[in-house]
Formats: sequence, C-alpha cells, structure tokens
Amino acid sequence: MKIGIDEMAFATTDQYIDLRELAKKRGVDPNKYTIGIGQDRQAVVPPTQDIVTLGAAAAEKLLNATNVKTISTIIVATESGIDNSKASAIYIKHLLGLNDFVRTVELKEACYSGTAAIQFARGLVALNPQETVLVIAADIARYGLNTPGEVTQGAGAVAMLIGANPHVLAIEPTAVSYSKDIMDFWRPLYATEAMVDGKYSTNVYIDFFLQTFTRYQQLTGRRLEDFAGMAFHLPFTKMGKKALEALLGQRTDPTAQWMREQLTAEQVYCRQVGNLYTGSLYLGLMSLLQNGQARVGDRLGLFSYGSGAEGEFYSGIVQEGFAKHLNDIQADLAARHQVSIDEYEQLFNAQLGMNSADQQFDLTTDQLPFVLAGQENHQRIYQRNQ
Repeated sequence: MKIGIDEMAFATTDQYIDLRELAKKRGVDPNKYTIGIGQDRQAVVPPTQDIVTLGAAAAEKLLNATNVKTISTIIVATESGIDNSKASAIYIKHLLGLNDFVRTVELKEACYSGTAAIQFARGLVALNPQETVLVIAADIARYGLNTPGEVTQGAGAVAMLIGANPHVLAIEPTAVSYSKDIMDFWRPLYATEAMVDGKYSTNVYIDFFLQTFTRYQQLTGRRLEDFAGMAFHLPFTKMGKKALEALLGQRTDPTAQWMREQLTAEQVYCRQVGNLYTGSLYLGLMSLLQNGQARVGDRLGLFSYGSGAEGEFYSGIVQEGFAKHLNDIQADLAARHQVSIDEYEQLFNAQLGMNSADQQFDLTTDQLPFVLAGQENHQRIYQRNQ
C-alpha cells in the first residue's frame, strides 16, 4: 500500500518587504542579502496573524466536502507555539469547523518536526487506511530588528493531507534520522526571538545531510543518479546550495548539473517568503514540483533539518496528476503588497508576544480568512474574518 502526501497547500501573510530596501536601511550591500544569503523578499506579520491563523488558512485551501470526512487527526508542527500547554491544533480544528472526534496534537523539534509529523501520520494511516491525517507545519521566524539573523526571518504555513494512494508523493519506506545534543540554535522560554550561532549551525546542517544521505545509500544501494532532484530544508536558500555542493564537490557531469538546476527551482518560493522553520522543506518541495522538471515516477530526495539538532533523509515517488493537488502559490505571492521598512518595524513590535494584558486588535486592514482578534482574560481570541 502506498502512503504519502495526498494534497498540499501553502499560506502566508499578504505583506512583504523587499530585502534590498532593508539592506539600504541597515547600511548593508544588497548583494549580501540577495546573493550571499539568497533571499529577495520576506513575509511581514501583522499582530492579527500567527501560526493558528496561517495554519488554518493553508488547511482550508485543501479541504473539500469529501476529504474533510476522512480526517482522524490534526498534527501541527511548530516552534512558534502560542501556549505551553494547549495545542495550536485544537484552535485550528475549531476554526475549520471539524468534528469533535478528531485527535489534535502539536509537535516540536525546531525545524525538523514537520517531517516527524509526516512519519507519525504514515503510521496512523497504515493502521487505518481509510483515514487521513492533516499535517500543518506553521511558523513565524523571528530574530529581532537589526540583528544578524533579521534577513532570515519569514512566516507561513504548509498544510498536507497524508493518506493511502496519495496524489502528490508516495513516501518510500527507508528513512534515516540522525540526532545530537548541539546548541546551534535555541529559544529559551523567556524569549520571543531565537538565539543562533549561524556559522556553526550551517556546518552542522551540512554534516547532518552528508551523514544521513550516506547512510541512506548504504541501506538502499541507491546512487545520486537514481534521484530526479532533492528538496532541502531552506531557512535561507543559500543553505541548500551549500549542502548540495558539499555532496557534489567539483562534479560537472549531467547528473550534477541537473541537481543544481532542480535546486534552483526549489528555491523560487523560499526566496520570496523567507524562513518557515518547520514548513521550509515542504514549501521547497512545492516549489520544486511547480517550477522544476518533475515527472510522474521520479524519485525525489528530501533532507529535513532541525537545530538542536536532528536531521532526516528520506525519499518519495512523484504521483500521476500531482500538479492538480497543489495550490497556486505564484498567484498568492503576486497578490501581496509591499510595506516600507518603517511599517515592517512597527508591525514587528506590535506582536502580542508575552504580554499578559487584554488587547483588542484593529482588524479593518487584515484581509486574510482567519484573524487573531486580541487577547482577553489571558486567552487568545480567534475568528473567521468578516
């Protein structure tokens, strides 16, 4: 029985900044951002949006009257949790109007947990093939204004239905996980912004990719030539390029050149949105499928990484009709509007954060389907936008 990704959809905010403008404001050469980091635009998050509203918006795009009846579980993978106890999946289930006999949980392991959620979902579907699992990877990457990590911020959510006989990607059995207790990136309970050792984290990322891919090859006997492309976790697009080049070295043969071209296709959407943490790999996968040369029957490799640290390499086979089961991301990105750097800074500082006071947000400028209306009696208030 084939099990894998049946449907995929992406949602982000409707505002962005141009990183060339940010570079000008910060007194930095724009090429440092657009070439050195590999980013062009970055999603801007108003206080009325968070992982719950973005996750619900992504999920709603892939639900219909038929598949909604098969959902047995919602798993939200995030490192931007809005409560230390209550799962964000419960809020999303309510906003989507799903029935009360749906299991709701939240997973955490930095940027890796979206992959863990998919693997757990596969097990649930194997036990009950008539059911599907809704996996949502939703995050808001925050490092602080005028910090080294500012250029690698971003926001959005990728929603996926995991089921039997999937329409997008049938996941193959072999997966290699690799974990070590490493302090390359973390966010203490008292902090709203992450702490990161960027250069160290990049080196760990590359090492984990090489370790997991080598082990995968040992277990399966497959060579690089057996893949039609690879999707990497992309906290910024240059990261994936560094990992691929560490594998390819000086190779210029057709396989190596093909892999480089497919990576460029994977980077398209991430360059426009920024870092999604748990969702970055899967936005990259959607970008590869929509902008690359993927064909039915192709084997794609996927490398997932979460700081702290955990990596995993696995593979999947592209399914017939896959293009019909992805939302039109290019159209969504084209519908956004640019804000100034001053507006971005104001919105960044207006987030609810760790404030315990009651707040009521102005919803008149938010056109997205779900909103965070404010906080009352220490409870976040979510609603469908009017």
